[in-house]
Amino acid sequence: MEPTGRLVAVELDATSIAPTRAYIEHERATAIRDLIADNSFRPVGKPEGRFRLGLSIVEQKLVFDVATPDRTPVIRHILSLTPLAKVIKDYFIICDSYYAAVRSAGPAQIEAIDMGRRGVHNEGATILRARLAGKVEVDFDTARRLFTLVSALHWRG
Repeated sequence: MEPTGRLVAVELDATSIAPTRAYIEHERATAIRDLIADNSFRPVGKPEGRFRLGLSIVEQKLVFDVATPDRTPVIRHILSLTPLAKVIKDYFIICDSYYAAVRSAGPAQIEAIDMGRRGVHNEGATILRARLAGKVEVDFDTARRLFTLVSALHWRG
């Protein structure tokens, strides 16, 4: 997919973020950095351009607030988290296993768990991309990074 729009800033609603594990904080920061560095993001029906994204969770719904770089609102999308709930739960279970294995397991076991983690992460990105279809066009890598952020927001320890 040829990029026709891009994110220049991503902000997570502070009230939506619960205290969490260090690896989730690390993944959140990495996902934001990587997302800003390389993404394809365009609200459907809007001209190509640069956008800011605000992510929050309100009443168990995922809120995408899209604005121009100067914070002029473009569009708001509210999505149910229900389709993502199981994959987010699975993702955190496997992430816990992965980070525990990094401390004590051999390379083969770490690699096997990491492959499973990437598979669940890809599944979450696919679901998120499908949920955004008709609302926001994103490529797969952008969807993966967004899934990381959605997971980090959703995580309640």
